[in-house]
Amino acid sequence: MDIFGPIRPKEKVVIVMGATGRGKSRLSIDLATQFPAEIINSDKMQVYKGLDIVTNKVTEEECCGVRHHLLGIIGPDQEFTATNFCDKALLAIKQTVGQGQIPIIAEGSNSYIEALVDEYDANFNLKYECCFLWLDVSMPILHTFLANRVDKMVQSGIVEDALKFFDPSRNYSRGIRRAIGVPEFDWYFRTREFVDEETHAKMLQQAIQEIKDNTCKLACRQVEKIHRLRNIKGWKEREKEADEAWKKLVVRPSAALVNQFLYRRVVSTSNVSSKATASAIAPAIMAAASC
Repeated sequence: MDIFGPIRPKEKVVIVMGATGRGKSRLSIDLATQFPAEIINSDKMQVYKGLDIVTNKVTEEECCGVRHHLLGIIGPDQEFTATNFCDKALLAIKQTVGQGQIPIIAEGSNSYIEALVDEYDANFNLKYECCFLWLDVSMPILHTFLANRVDKMVQSGIVEDALKFFDPSRNYSRGIRRAIGVPEFDWYFRTREFVDEETHAKMLQQAIQEIKDNTCKLACRQVEKIHRLRNIKGWKEREKEADEAWKKLVVRPSAALVNQFLYRRVVSTSNVSSKATASAIAPAIMAAASC
């Protein structure tokens, strides 16, 4: 007889990681439409209300009916620490699991994830089994994508969005005003009444370029943080699973296209279509791990 009773299985939690612009939102929503799941936002800026364009929040249409937690719930001037995130994330996880759904933690802050998994609650790893999905892509490709994304944000109204949070006191160290895309416009907003139209247009382009540069720098820091978590924290990848993902998502579609190109054959495989392959090659899941 087991005097301690049966061992209760751990609840499952999926964590999607990767630098900004790598497709974490899209992957988490795609997963949540295939599994009974809800998404818990871990982006430091998207947790705030406002600046939907600047912070690149998913739209209602993009959510595809998937419920999102911790998205736009905090006032713009409030501080939201890693401890605050852990408090709310654990409640969201408990609620999601209680409804028979799988929690998918996705978006930006690796420091929030580190605090939740390793630091905040000593019993977290006793209660939950985590599957980490790391989305990776080469930095040159990512930088091009990020630059194009900023251009699209400009077309969508990022200037008007940022103007709502312009701070004449130049205090961009608290709350949502820390977001990339707000302080970069400061000088542009200050001088709009004092310079000619041509000069003002040049200042706008300078601000946009600064947003692109700072976004790329953020992506580099985030990649370095993920490598640190893997190497120091011991969040090791399962080499066999990562290798299988590489073969399925990258090698097979690529080989099929090359075969078609060389021999003009019609590709017949359940794993690839010529339309989908291009989007499958660039962002690949490089590691799947469990803590």
